Amino acid sequence: MSVAIEVKELTRHFGKLTAVDHIHFSIAYGEIFGFLGANGSGKSTTIRMLCGILEPSSGTALVGGYDVDKYPEKVKTVIGYVSQRFSLYSDLTVTENLQFYGRIYGLTPRRLEERIEAVMAFTGLHPYARTLTENLSGGWKQRVAVATAILHEPKILFLDEPTAGVDPMSRRALWEVLYELAGQGVALFVTTHYMEEAERCNQIAFISAGRILKIGNPAELKRNNPGQVLEVEARPLMKASRIFENIPGMTGITAYGTFLHLNVENAEAATRAMQESAAEHGIEILSIKPIAAALEDVFAVISEHRDA
Repeated sequence: MSVAIEVKELTRHFGKLTAVDHIHFSIAYGEIFGFLGANGSGKSTTIRMLCGILEPSSGTALVGGYDVDKYPEKVKTVIGYVSQRFSLYSDLTVTENLQFYGRIYGLTPRRLEERIEAVMAFTGLHPYARTLTENLSGGWKQRVAVATAILHEPKILFLDEPTAGVDPMSRRALWEVLYELAGQGVALFVTTHYMEEAERCNQIAFISAGRILKIGNPAELKRNNPGQVLEVEARPLMKASRIFENIPGMTGITAYGTFLHLNVENAEAATRAMQESAAEHGIEILSIKPIAAALEDVFAVISEHRDA
């Protein structure tokens, strides 16, 4: 597959703050690339640079073959962009929103009519064609946002936390649309907070404080997670989390519902240390068992090492 996005040493400073720090990666057409990180980690700044909205301080990025620094207006013609804030006109119907954006893209009246029909069929929007956008649920608004972003048939699509605030069923439905687009050869760059969404990507990158800490496909990252993972059920849970994070050989700890996932260097030694700490601090351990690493466990280890 040919390369859709190629980033080398991309950096952005805001005064003395380095928001994005010498990052590099490449994305092929037909690939879903997940970009994970906490708020303020540099995700949105990266997207703004790759979309030709924000000028890089240094480094290079080619998007659709165009240098984002030299040809930002060219970049905008080959990409689509979906934000987390529903950039739609609430007092217009679904069809009117599509007509408005289609004219901005410069589509001819006949071509616009064809494309509106195509994207409505693709996203399942026909039943809502005459509905005011303000009356749609979050999930359906996001489908409209995707429809407007692909009207001009871009081969690269950026989605900035597209499922934030969307219910689980709508989230799954939207991902089915994204899979279809990837199957048509569209490169998708998706920022997300949800680890279960990251599992759906071909490749993911973890970013923190502007730097990419780890990059790879989900299976590879989990397989290469250092040490072992223990699933622990204990009461009271949050007290156990505070106490257990200090045991020797701990490399990361994450709460999963009523369980804790502990990344440890040695499971046997960690189990003994937990039992001793539990007895000392009045914690009841209900179960301890080894499990395969999840992406959130990988992220916990990476973040722990970054902060050390």
